Amino acid sequence: MSQRICFTLRVDPARVDDYIARHHPVWPEMLEEIAASGRRCYSIFHLGGGHLVGFYETDDDAASREYLARSEVAARWEASVADFFIGLTGRPDQDAAALPEVFHLESQLAAARGLTSTGA
Repeated sequence: MSQRICFTLRVDPARVDDYIARHHPVWPEMLEEIAASGRRCYSIFHLGGGHLVGFYETDDDAASREYLARSEVAARWEASVADFFIGLTGRPDQDAAALPEVFHLESQLAAARGLTSTGA
């Protein structure tokens, strides 16, 4: 069953440009680790004022998080970006605040049409 995960993080507003620059490009080995963890359709959006919203899909979020928690590459990446964040006690990839899904078009269409569906 595919899961859609949305999360929020906050970076220091004075360092937003540096944070964005750090992601252009992300290290190729980190991109491979994200994919190997089972995450796909991964995006991060800046809402302004240092507020970030991220989204990805995965088949097993707990397994994805565990994979990245054990990854030496992910540990190096997270350490390289950690000082950008405000209000975190651990690694950004492990401590981001998850948001509950309120609406998903495909799930509701499937339910309205009497089809089996996954998600919210």
